[in-house]
Amino acid sequence: MADTAGHAHDVIEGLLDEQRVFPPSDEFRAGAIIRDDSVYREAESDFEGFWARLAEEFIDWYEQPTECLKWTAPHCTWFEDGVLNVSVNCLDRHIDAGHGERVAFHWEGEPADDTRDVTYDELLAETCRIANGLKSLGVRRGDRVGLYMGMVPELPAAMLACARIGAPHVVIFGGFSAESLADRLDSAGAKVLITQDEGWRKRLKIPLKENADAAADRVPSVERVVVLRRTGDPVPWNDDRDVWLDELAADQPDTCEPERMGAEDTLFLLHTSGTTAKPKGVQHTTGGYLLQAAVTHKWVFDIHDDTVWWCAADIGWVTGHSYIVYGPLANGTTSVLYEGDPACPDWDRHWEVIEKYRVTAYYTAPTLIRSFVKAGPEYPAKHDLSSLRLLGTVGEPINPEAWLWYWRYIGGERCPIVDTWWQTETGGILITPLPGVTELKPGSATVPFPGIQADILDEAGEPVVRGSGGFLVVKNPWPGMFRTLWQDDERYVEAYFSKYEPSIYVVGDAAKQDDDGYFWIMGRIDDVINVAGHRLSTTEIESTLVEHPAVAEAAATGAADPVRGQSIVCFVLLKSGHDQTPELAEDLRHFVADKIGKIARPAAVLFGDDLPKTRSGKIMRRLLKDIAEGHELGDTTTLRDAEVVVDLKQKADLVMGRSN
Repeated sequence: MADTAGHAHDVIEGLLDEQRVFPPSDEFRAGAIIRDDSVYREAESDFEGFWARLAEEFIDWYEQPTECLKWTAPHCTWFEDGVLNVSVNCLDRHIDAGHGERVAFHWEGEPADDTRDVTYDELLAETCRIANGLKSLGVRRGDRVGLYMGMVPELPAAMLACARIGAPHVVIFGGFSAESLADRLDSAGAKVLITQDEGWRKRLKIPLKENADAAADRVPSVERVVVLRRTGDPVPWNDDRDVWLDELAADQPDTCEPERMGAEDTLFLLHTSGTTAKPKGVQHTTGGYLLQAAVTHKWVFDIHDDTVWWCAADIGWVTGHSYIVYGPLANGTTSVLYEGDPACPDWDRHWEVIEKYRVTAYYTAPTLIRSFVKAGPEYPAKHDLSSLRLLGTVGEPINPEAWLWYWRYIGGERCPIVDTWWQTETGGILITPLPGVTELKPGSATVPFPGIQADILDEAGEPVVRGSGGFLVVKNPWPGMFRTLWQDDERYVEAYFSKYEPSIYVVGDAAKQDDDGYFWIMGRIDDVINVAGHRLSTTEIESTLVEHPAVAEAAATGAADPVRGQSIVCFVLLKSGHDQTPELAEDLRHFVADKIGKIARPAAVLFGDDLPKTRSGKIMRRLLKDIAEGHELGDTTTLRDAEVVVDLKQKADLVMGRSN
């Protein structure tokens, strides 16, 4: 246990112990792609041979690689002499195999009558027209192309068009402000920006072109702005710079000779959002990334030819890159692509879409699941969800009570839940169940994917004892790992590989292992609260609060405290039928103390109607910390509803006796 005499960072205390176990059903195991532990044993006995075999099985190469891994820590290459094209692997080869009429995307616009099915034939034709259009604007191999769009089929087509001509794409989430967009375009040196006139979100029109103009005006490298007509409303126009996408592509041929790319050529850049420094341009390559995305998609989600897959993330984040675009398309999968908000027009929109398209595998974020919990089980009860055979979670740890609600009300107590851990930097899933093999524990990401060597270390680099928390690390390279940060290799080494040995990747998350070796992610190291020398996980505090029958969702943060270092402040959303009273707040404080220990008793419990979340459902914890400490609020432009933080700040000031 940590003490208060200079060793407070050695160990993070793991206080909760989840004992419930859910083994795979005999029926699911019988039909699973991976149904025993032979892939784990293969990867352990011949690590490079394991990935080399999969590279031959999952990828069509122009030139088969003769090399597998080169590792000069912290830099690696995979399949370096292999030659391929990602768009060919995602499109052409399926069409050549006779699957051109298969639906690639069931597209569901936010306006309920705005739908479209896009086949593999149609997606290839659109990809080629956009690729030829980009070439007509002077885009060449190696040029970067920015993409600032909503969840429309033209976005994956544009990504694949870039891949086809060897131009790395830089997707910027459509919820970012003009300033954030400009920072990312400038960082990448983007030559062309593709955007929309407007986007739909919560029945509102989002001014994407207006933001794009403001950003492009600040970025000298942007020569042309290509605009998709989505709403059809008038938008500002610059004849010297702007061109409509439909006009650019109209006269282009629907075939385009693909560039032959080296496996280590850059496929895309994707920026992570730092709160204290400029965004980092994570650089992913062509062969290894595609392999990681395709293998993990197929094995983790048990993808079959008849699977209807829905990853309910946004393509602007890495989850959308790997598990909406590249993984599913490389596997020839039929996916759902949804444009809008999960609560538009009401909280059953996702269940309506699952019923409509007979979705069999559904993947979403714990924050959204907790919003579904708050809305109530009556919403999924309105719809036939019997087509589902597998559920997944991504983005942050899921608390056990939300896991059980998801399993019961969405999965009908029959669907395994794959709780996946990974990052923008990892490219694909690293810790996860394989649903036909792994016994599940609610709230645990379970075990490393075959071939991944994960561990938990203390400050000195020694493995922690089972049950204690520490720094989650990965000790070996994997094909989908990022190769560097764009034009900033020094920061790559310093930020990720300097804490211990250069061969050890420090992921920035706290974690613990239980007696069975299962990994439990405890949140970002920065989210650990240091109370009187005890380092407590926000995830464990939040999970405890959600066990209370009145609580739908909770978020905990640390606030500066002159005596204890930090105090715990909790933000709580209640289930319907419960009132926001001081008595309930006090009850919740005691509930946490009884469950975890007095050291974890919150200093304050603040009620709200929502938490500050991005459009993709991620809680912006820095804003919660600002509210808890009474600071001025930072940038709120990416929030789903900026009024949420105003309301929470007013309540916090009142409860904590601060004057406005």
